[in-house]
Order: sequence, then C-alpha cells, then structure tokens
Amino acid sequence: MSLLKDKVVIITGSSQGIGAGIAIGLASQGAKVIINYRNNSARANQVVKDIAALGGTAIAVGADISKPADIAKLFDETIAAFGQLDILVNNAGVLEFEMLESLTAEHLKAQIDTNLIGTILVTQKAASLMTNGGSIINISATTSINPLPGTLVFSATKAAIDNITKVLAKELGPRNIRVNTLAPGMTRTEGSVEKGIAGSDFEKQTIAITPLGRIAQPQDIANVAVFLASDDAGWITGERIQVSGGQL
Repeated sequence: MSLLKDKVVIITGSSQGIGAGIAIGLASQGAKVIINYRNNSARANQVVKDIAALGGTAIAVGADISKPADIAKLFDETIAAFGQLDILVNNAGVLEFEMLESLTAEHLKAQIDTNLIGTILVTQKAASLMTNGGSIINISATTSINPLPGTLVFSATKAAIDNITKVLAKELGPRNIRVNTLAPGMTRTEGSVEKGIAGSDFEKQTIAITPLGRIAQPQDIANVAVFLASDDAGWITGERIQVSGGQL
C-alpha cells in the first residue's frame, strides 16, 4: 500500500536518528522526500541511498534552519526538484544538557534559534506552499511536560512547540492544513550513542520506568508519523501524541 504516493515531504534534520527513520518510513509509502541536513552531507546522502535501495525517491539539501537564507534555499531546491510541497516534519533540534548555573547566552541562542524560531519560520514558508492542504508534524519530546534536570532550555522550547501546534491547527485548519505533534521518549539514535546515553545508567533507569520495557527505535516514531501524514489521519489536528512506550 502507498499511503503517500507522489506526496512531497521535507523533513528537517533528517540525516540521522529519528529524522532519518521518519524519512525512510514516509518514502516507503510513496512520498518523495527531501533529506535536510546542517553539516553532515555524508550521512544525508546515505539516507538518500537507503531510500533509493527501497525503490523510493529522495534528495539531500544542506540548510541550517536557524538561518533565514538557508531556509529559502531549502524550499527553493524542493520546488525546483518536485514542484510542490504536501508534508512538513519539523524534526531539526538542538539539545544541550546544562544546569542553570552553567547556562550561557550561547546555549540559549543555539537551542531557541533552531528549536523555536527556525521551526516557526520553516512552517511559515511551508504553509504558504501548501495550496491544496497538507500535513505538518512537529517533533516535541516527553520533556515538554515532564522535564528533567539539565534540560531547562530544551524543555522550554519543546513546550512551546506543543502550544505552537495548537495555535497553528486553528489558524491553518480553514486551509485544510493539519498540524500535529509527536512527542518521543528516549530513542536509540546515533546521537544517543555519541553522547554516551546508549547503555548508560540513565538509559537503564528510563527502561525501568517504561511500561513496554525498552527504549524506542526510530522506526517506532516513523510508524506514527506515516499515519499523521496520511489521509487516514484526515480528521486529526492540533493533537500531541506521545510515542514513548508508556513513559510519562
């Protein structure tokens, strides 16, 4: 079945992790996918190859969504390649673990510019191109309602994303553009491995309080993203779906 046949989707921050998982999931349902990356073109191009190996269509576009000029480039290349936009997944995000006493203006700026301002500006441009309706999926986190020490700025930006979703669902609904949020819990990604989270006591503690007894894989999140992007979710907007195996 091709739930998303010939739909065009941008997924920000999709060269690895949850974003890459969502890209592969949507492409497997017939979507034409723009893999957005900030720095790692090699990883982005590998996702493109993985999608092609499954018979899908994808291109990689380098763009830092904290920079308006890069956002313009991302959409220009999307329209040049595919001529339309139907789905946006706002996945790009910055997470820096810092306790209050260690926070600097640079920590604030790095996370707010990408997680909040970049998400708004990308959504603004995407909505202007969705002339036949569309689906926007924002990626939040369990910490938006159950924050952890050291995630002050990140959790604040994700709580803002939850509220942005509700506002934009009301603003864009009359144009048949649906806006929803996915809130993953701990997920095994390249980033969690690189930061030493994978296999750590923190991961073990998280598993212990997760009713389904494990942490997520990117595919777990992708499965729900496919649903929200498709017409099967045509009567769902303004919702926050927590995808965390029951972890609160």
